[in-house]
Order: sequence, then C-alpha cells, then structure tokens
Amino acid sequence: MVRDGAGAGLIGRRIECQSLEDLLTKARAGQSGVLVVRGEAGIGKSELLNYLLDHATGCRIVRAAGVQSEMELSYAGLHQLCAPLLSQLDDLPEPQQNALRTAFGLQVGDVPDRFLVGLATLSLLAGAVGNEPLVCLVDDAQWLDHVSAQTLQFVARRLLAESVLLVLAVRESGPPEFFPDLPEMALRGLTERESRRLLDSVITGPLDERVRDRIVAETHGNPLALLELPRGLTAVEMAGGLTGFKTRPLSSQIESGFLRRIQSLPAETQEFLLLAAAEPVGDVALLRRAAERLGISVSTAESDAETSGLATFGTWVRFRHPLVRSAAYRAAGFEQRQQVHRALAESIDVHVDPERHVWHLASATTGPDEAVAAELEGSAGRAQARGGIAAAASFLQRATELTPDPVHRGPRALAAAQAKYQAGAFDPARELVDAAELSHLDGPQSAQAMLLRGQIMSASKSASAGLPLLLKAARRLQPFDAKLSRETYRDAVYAALTAGRLASGGVRDVAEAVLSAPAVTRTATPEDLLLTGLAQVIVEGYTVGAPVLLQAVDAFSANELTPAESLGWLPLVCRMAHTTWDFEAWSELSARLVDLARGTGALTVLASSLLLRLSNRVFAGDLRGADSLVAEANAIGEATGSSFFAHYGALVVEPFKGRESTTRQAIEALTRDRLLQHEGKVTTATEWASAVLYNGLGRYEDAYVSAERGCENPQELGLSLQSRVELVEAAARLGRTTRAAEAARTIEEMAQASGTDWALGVSAATRALVSEGRTADDLHREGIEHLDRSHARMDSARARLRYGEWLRSQQQAADARAWLSEAHEMLSEAGAGAFAERARRELQASGAKVDKRSPVALAVLTQKEAEIARLAEEGFTNPEIGARLFISPHTVEWHLRKVYAKLGISSRKEISLVRSDGMAATP
Repeated sequence: MVRDGAGAGLIGRRIECQSLEDLLTKARAGQSGVLVVRGEAGIGKSELLNYLLDHATGCRIVRAAGVQSEMELSYAGLHQLCAPLLSQLDDLPEPQQNALRTAFGLQVGDVPDRFLVGLATLSLLAGAVGNEPLVCLVDDAQWLDHVSAQTLQFVARRLLAESVLLVLAVRESGPPEFFPDLPEMALRGLTERESRRLLDSVITGPLDERVRDRIVAETHGNPLALLELPRGLTAVEMAGGLTGFKTRPLSSQIESGFLRRIQSLPAETQEFLLLAAAEPVGDVALLRRAAERLGISVSTAESDAETSGLATFGTWVRFRHPLVRSAAYRAAGFEQRQQVHRALAESIDVHVDPERHVWHLASATTGPDEAVAAELEGSAGRAQARGGIAAAASFLQRATELTPDPVHRGPRALAAAQAKYQAGAFDPARELVDAAELSHLDGPQSAQAMLLRGQIMSASKSASAGLPLLLKAARRLQPFDAKLSRETYRDAVYAALTAGRLASGGVRDVAEAVLSAPAVTRTATPEDLLLTGLAQVIVEGYTVGAPVLLQAVDAFSANELTPAESLGWLPLVCRMAHTTWDFEAWSELSARLVDLARGTGALTVLASSLLLRLSNRVFAGDLRGADSLVAEANAIGEATGSSFFAHYGALVVEPFKGRESTTRQAIEALTRDRLLQHEGKVTTATEWASAVLYNGLGRYEDAYVSAERGCENPQELGLSLQSRVELVEAAARLGRTTRAAEAARTIEEMAQASGTDWALGVSAATRALVSEGRTADDLHREGIEHLDRSHARMDSARARLRYGEWLRSQQQAADARAWLSEAHEMLSEAGAGAFAERARRELQASGAKVDKRSPVALAVLTQKEAEIARLAEEGFTNPEIGARLFISPHTVEWHLRKVYAKLGISSRKEISLVRSDGMAATP
C-alpha cells in the first residue's frame, strides 16, 4: 500500500487513518486507548502501524513484533516491547519489580504469577508516560508467545487514564481468535477503484486492460497482492497473457511471489535470508557470526538482500513482510535448515542465552539424542523458574521426543505433561500423560501420573470430575511419598467439599480413605490431625472429630510455616476454623493467608483466600471491609477471566444488606455458571444466602424453605451448618417449634463439642428461641455474653435484635427498647440494612421514635469509586490501591478526582468526613 499523491494518508484508508489520529489526540489529552487491527495477510495492517508511527510526533514509541518460531519462548514478545523501559523498573513496587525481573530472566527468584507480571507491565507502561504519551505498537501479535499475549490482553483491559495507546495488529480473517472483546478495526479489501489506483502506482510498463481486470478481481482488494503479484509477471503476461495466474489462497499466492524473488537471488544471499528467518530475534551481530561459520560473504549477502527490497539490516533484521520470512525458510531444504540452526546454536553464547542456544540445537537434531534432550530438560527448568510454564512445557516435550531411553522418556513426558497442565493446555497434557504411561514409569511415577490426570480433570471439567482420580492417586502415593500423598488427600477433600453433594462418592469416600491410610492415622503432625479430624467429622460424627480439628487449628496457628506450606494448607485450615466455630483462629489465619498471598503475588490462592476472609468479615459485622474484599476478588476475577469469585463474594455479603435484587443477581449468576452447574455446594450456598436475606426482610416462610434446603447436606460443613441457625429463627417465628427445637439441639451438640464462645453463644441464642419464661431470658443473655467475647459482631447484633423482639412480645417495652436500640445501632453501623430496619420497626412498636437515614444526602459513587475511596481513606497510596484492584496509579487518581467532585471535597483526607452518611455505591 502506498500514500496518495497529497501525502495525507494511505490509498483507501481515510476512515482508518482518521480513527488512528483520533486515538492519538485522546492519548495526548490524557486518555488511554486500545485497538486491535485485524485482517488477512497483506491487507495493510503494518502500513497502518507505520502511518501511526509517522503521526505520533511528541510521543514516546515502543515496538514489538511476534515471530512464529519464537512462540515457545516465554515472555519474549513482552520483553521486546518493554526493553526500552526497563531503566524505570526501580520505580515499581517491589513485588512487581521482582515479577518482571524474574520473567525476563534478569534475576533468579520464585516463579512470578502471570497476573502480577501483567500488573507490573501496566505499571511500567503507565510510569513511562511522563510529559509525553506512550504509543505501543505490536505487529503480528498472533505470533506472540502465549504468556506475552495474555499479559498484553490483561493490560489492554485496564488502560484508562494513563495516556497510553496500545495498537495490536493481528493476521486474522475469520471470527476473532486473538485478543477477543477488545476494540477492533477489521480491515477489508480496497474497492475496485482504489485497487486500480494502487495497481497503477507500481506498473511501469504497458498492462493489458484484461490483465488489469483479472489482477483487480483476483486480489480482492488486497494491497500487498496488488503491489507484489505484478512483480512476478513477465512482459508478455502483462501485455495480454495471464495464463499462469493461480487460484490458490491469496496469502499462498503472495508467499509464492516472495519465494520466486528469493530464489532469483544468489545462493549465498538465500542462505543469509534463511539464517535471518530461522533466528526470530533478528540480532544482526548474531547473524553475521553464524554467516561467517557457514562461509557466507556477509557484506555481499546483506547488500543483495537490501537491494531486492525483501529485508533491511540495521541493528535488527526487518523483513518486508512476515510472508518473506516464511518464504525464505520454506525455500530451503531440510538439511540446509538443520545446518543453519546448528550454526546459530554454535554462535550463541550458551552462558548468556542458554534457552535459545538449545532450541536451535534441538532444531538441528534429526534423531534421538540424549545430550540434547538433557540440555532441553535443563532449559525447561530455567524457563519455569522465570514463570515461563508454556516454554518449559515445549522444551520438555521436545526433550521427550529426542530421548532414546524409555527409562528417561517416561519421566520427561510426565514432566512435560505437568508443565502443559500448569500452562492450561489440558488436552496436550492428557496426551503426554498417555505417552508417559506407554514408556517406563516406576511405582511412584505411575502414581504421579494418576494424580496429574485427576488435576487435569478437576481443572478442565469440575472438582467432582477429578475427585475419583485424586483419591486413587492419594492411595497409590501412600507407600512411596507420604507427604505428597497427604497433600493429595488434602486436595481431594477440598475438591469434595467444593463439589458438595454428589450422586455417588464424594467427601465421605475421601474421609474413609483418609481414616484407612496408616501413615495418616499413625502420626500426629498438624496436617495429619487436620485430615483425621475432618474425616472423623464426616464419618464418625461432629462430636468425635471437632476436638481433633480444634487441636489441628491451634497447631497451625502456633506453628511457623513456609510460604509454600501456608498457601497449600491454610485455605483448608480456615474452612475448618469456621466449621469448628473458632472465630478467633478463623480471623487470624484468614488475615495471615490473604497477606501472604498478596505479598507473594500468588493470585490463584489469593482469590479463594479473599472469599474465606470476606466471609469472616461478614460475621464480624464488617460489611464495609467485606465489600472491599469483594472488590478485590472481582478485580482478580476480571484479570483471570473467572466471574466466580466476584459472584460468590457478593452472595455472602448482599443478603446481610437486605437488598433482594442484588442478592438474587448473585444467586442467578452462580446458578447459571456452566462450570458450576453440577457442584452441589452452589445449591447450599445460594439457599443459605436466601435464608439470610428473607430472615432479614421478615419473610419467614421463604427463609424456612431456603434454610431447609441449605442444611440438607451437613457433610458440606461451613454454610450448611450455618443454615441451621437460619432454620431455627425462621421456624420459631412461624410457630414450627418442633422443627426449630430439633435444629437447635443439633447446634447445641456442635457447641458442646467445640466449646468456643462463638459456638456457645449461637447455641444459647438459638435455644432461647424455642424456650419460654425465665429460661428463654437467661439463654438470650447468655448467648449475647458469649457472642460479645467471640467478636462475632453480626451474630451478637442479631442476638440483641431477637432478644428485644422477645422482650416486646413479653410486654417488657422498656427493656426491649434498650436491647433494640443497641441492635439498631450495631446493625446500622455494620450496613445490615434489612436487619437494622427490623430493629427500627420493633423500636417504633415499643414506643421509641427512630428516624430513617435520609438517602437524599447520599452521594452516589460507582462500586469502583466507592472501593477506591475506602482504600484511600484507610491510608493506602495510589500504587497500593492499584495493586489491589489491578489498575494503574494514574487510573486510581482519575477515579479519586471523580470521587472528590461527587462528594464535594478536595482531598482524600476529607473522605472520612462524609463516609458515614455521604457515600453509597450504586449496585
């Protein structure tokens, strides 16, 4: 494609050029922009990027290009884009610095979470803006390595107020496969009139009109085809005989045209272009060293290649078009390609770039070669240490292919399968497990293969699908690796609790297996105590297992754990602290887990940890803190592409606020989730949420029905046990005293086994609802005393509400007003709207005058604005807030300015002055 005569734009791309100029204008005004330019090969994507580059005066430019042969090298594309900005790494928060340094191989460290790498990239790009916008151009983005593409997609979705323009060109003619859901510009062919103008611009001799018509018709307006195909025509063909014009796919025709031009060059020049095509980095110094090994005259080859217009050689090699690269590689025979890869491998300093060295060495290897396979295995370890799981998987897979000895081939295939699983490539992982099992595996390795199959099934289908395999793997591992076996039992029981009620198998099968495993019952480590106590609760009853569970929870609270141990075990420990009504341990351990997951950047664990923590904050009466955690879980869900965390978080918080519409939205979102449709735990959670909502609203029949369903499967523990509390309240208010008393007795049995203030308080408070006279009065007071000591403030406030309601029913209005007033104050402060309204109505009925808070005074903020305001008020800096919510500090500041305007304030110091009655988030 060429410029028009006036130089104002590209032929036929006036609208597209104007769109790019508009994006530049917005970037200069402080607004970020993202655009994916899609189209077939030769349609003009690269020319539009060049147009943007020409017009980006006063902007800082960074560029990258995907290369097909580089797709297996993790973070290669991202490193290429960010390399000019790395001098600013020190300005990032330390966890983000470390994530990028490790990902780019600049330091050795723990594997960085890919979403932390994404946040670090976002911060790096935003920080590079300074006084001028930053324009990021990525050509051939369909050939970026997997993690680079994921990272850029993550960044693109979070650019808002950073003055960053990100434009990605993708070779794609069908439905969007790469970077879906981002703003896009789909390029189509030029019109017939435009095609003729472009064709005329490159024809220097006579061209028969019929030939012109044929070229225009068969190129379908593809600019590169219009420019390149006439180069392959002889003078005779141009004058009237286009007999050789083919009907192959257009990209194939264009590539064939480039192939003919390459083959017309001297042999040395062809070989030099092959070297450049085989080495994706395009490092000219490296190419010259490899060329000298092959006896190529570098100066002559470079000159011929540049004269042909197919490539340029500056600091880096630039091909005229990606199809030139593929044509140059295809023009060579197999042996010549091997020779070139070997020359490149020998020209790379193995100490500086061992991964690229061994990749070329493997490409030069024809048959089984243990030495190369071992090098590939070593490179896989280095790649994985940088977080390049996909690259590690590819190295290990190639190592497997080159391994001559079945004794080594099986374990390498298993390691490759593990890496593919961790990279999310579940089908290839399953195939590699099959290959491993066809090779030689010993007993422990065979058990690990079974474990991996279970993990793949759990991740690709559901927790219930992988559960049987995890259980088999735990049993098989028992004789070989007690620690791994124990961890597998842990994962199996966690999967079973998550899956909830199943038609067959489930948590009871896992529990029975744990109790029958000699190593588990024989030892008394905290891990074994935890598994044993949980298994006893399931198989032998709550009163048998709860004391053992409490002992385990105490041990985990007191013991120092490594970060890996904490991240592996504390999620289950927190669930068991909840199950045993140990509120203090639940509070302390969930806070520790969240802090650790944040500090290490373990975002996959952080997501589930936030749910454990926000449930604790709800029962602590801190709905505002829980909202903050919901927002953080939502940010992680957006980052990871999973909506479960946000929906589940809202499911726990919204019922206590008494907002039926938002509670129903959360319930429907979970029940509609295709991946969760077979998980019984979702039924328990949604029914518990409905029961809480309807008890708050005073719709006791609805609450009763939901609570009955919620406690149908007590083996799920957690919210299934909490549903009994809602059942007692609803049944008692409906006069169904027999059912209420039965549920209250079950709670009392749990409380006696637990002995914690939370359990004893809830038990006394629920028994009070099925008692009369002085007994009821004493139980109400006893329950409140225990709950006050437990710090379970939500239950304490609700106990006061129920006591005040009972006192009013006993015609003790003065005493009722005192307790109802405390309940109203506590519930209002917590944000438990429906329960607070219940207390207000009861206060009015008892003769007190209570005004409703006027909603007119509330300044309406969006959920994100409200969350940013909360964090700012708590003293978090903009970078810290950005790290929590996966946005840049610039975007945080942009939201804060909107908060100030809505609240009529000028700084974060004033937020607290209006927080109590001046902020509300729109749902």
